[in-house]
Amino acid sequence: MKIIARIYNGFESKFGVPRQSLICPEIKSRIVFEKEYRNTDAIRGLEGFSHLWLIWQFSEFMDHKEALTVRPPRLGGNKRVGVFATRSPFRPNPIGLSSVRLESVILDKKDGPVLIVSGADMMSGTPIYDIKPYISYSDSHPDATGGFTDDVKFEKLRIEAEDGVIIPSEIRGDIEAILSEDPRPQYHHDDERVYGISYSGYNIKFRVKDKILTIVSIESIGEL
Repeated sequence: MKIIARIYNGFESKFGVPRQSLICPEIKSRIVFEKEYRNTDAIRGLEGFSHLWLIWQFSEFMDHKEALTVRPPRLGGNKRVGVFATRSPFRPNPIGLSSVRLESVILDKKDGPVLIVSGADMMSGTPIYDIKPYISYSDSHPDATGGFTDDVKFEKLRIEAEDGVIIPSEIRGDIEAILSEDPRPQYHHDDERVYGISYSGYNIKFRVKDKILTIVSIESIGEL
């Protein structure tokens, strides 16, 4: 398959990337087409759609062994279910499918037509195989059931910061949205452990206790 575009955002590593698309709608991303597809003819009419389907490559999982059963985070990482009953990246073919909101189409002098989308659950630089419009009359299923995911309640974490820790204003909304979803592995809940994510040029370290996530430090990667 051909790579037709790549997505760019603040997610510099796998840790911290939302587990599903559109659960962090605050996160904006740029989709930049490969040179042979930087033509406005290829996206003619796309601006009329509010949402898109992205078919993409689990590029960070290319060398992992495929498995017939996996441990989904929604079940605490302790119970195994069939790989085809999950959206795990450990698949026979490393292909992802995400629904995102199309915010705008811009014409960039260098990169050609660029799509600005929100709610992506992909690392910066992830290859995209295809883009298709989301069509509500056929793609929306209000009576759909969610299998084991319907039985799991999820509460967002409350975000606090230690005294003296200042969240840069340009990433505050993004960081609060990402961290409130609890990016820790579901089988790794240690009240004393300090976790860290890299986002948009910053290293953010935090710990979690009693549904409260406390940011303990934020440092610019350039200063490390």
